[in-house]
Amino acid sequence: MFLILRKKVLAPTVTQFDVKAPFIARKRKAGNFVMIRVEEGGERIPLTIADSNPAEGSITLIVQAIGGTTKLLTSKGAGDSLLDVVGPLGNPTPIENHGVVACVGGGVGTAELFPIAQALKAAGNVVHTIIGARTRELVILEQEMATCSDSVTVTTDDGSYARKGFVTDALKALLDLPGSGVHAVYAIGPLPMMKAVSNLTRTYGIATLVSLNTIMVDGTGMCGGCRLTVGGQMKFACVDGPEFDGHAVDFDELMKRNRTYVDMEKITDERHVCRLTAVRQEEIR
Repeated sequence: MFLILRKKVLAPTVTQFDVKAPFIARKRKAGNFVMIRVEEGGERIPLTIADSNPAEGSITLIVQAIGGTTKLLTSKGAGDSLLDVVGPLGNPTPIENHGVVACVGGGVGTAELFPIAQALKAAGNVVHTIIGARTRELVILEQEMATCSDSVTVTTDDGSYARKGFVTDALKALLDLPGSGVHAVYAIGPLPMMKAVSNLTRTYGIATLVSLNTIMVDGTGMCGGCRLTVGGQMKFACVDGPEFDGHAVDFDELMKRNRTYVDMEKITDERHVCRLTAVRQEEIR
């Protein structure tokens, strides 16, 4: 069992957990993830390790409540435990001194981008960060990103905060700046966003890495659920990734594969009973 030390709500559907996992905290690197199972009989889901505290023996996980399992997870609190936390898994993000880099995060992908931005800054890069969300209340980790970035640009689809538009609009503006000198782009977020970023940077000839959090069952390459096509070859996101060359990923195929279990996920979500709501109702009584 893995004890939840702290819980913090970052946005209406986004929650941060600090979980006791000493071995993982000592070994994890930027880009690594864990496979978790909330309780017996539950499904396994991958979550990127957003941060760690080796001295305390804890790792930080940030989760968006979008399905039955993630809603169950976000109903947990400090003092509760997770049944399984396995990791660190996946390959660490390739970190180099490119000179100037752009880190682009969409939605909860900003949480996955945070440790990468930290590592890139520590490697001596000038880091320009762009983070986006649908609306102001869903913007996360803006201040944290500022601690490891030379500039932070925030975009919201509806214009309710900062710059109105998409992250690709802000990225294009950055790349078009005379002497911007961006030599690499790291993008994490929804698949359509990463596809759009990769299509944009392809026209500039700028190397682009994307992190692919696909359907996974075991996270060790045995199930084959996370397979995708990169450069015409089959790869597995869990053991070959999760980072890949964005210009070589077949995003259209991947988006179709990610919709494979949509109907089953909907059924599971409809059957989910929010325990947190039940607890609050009992308290009211």
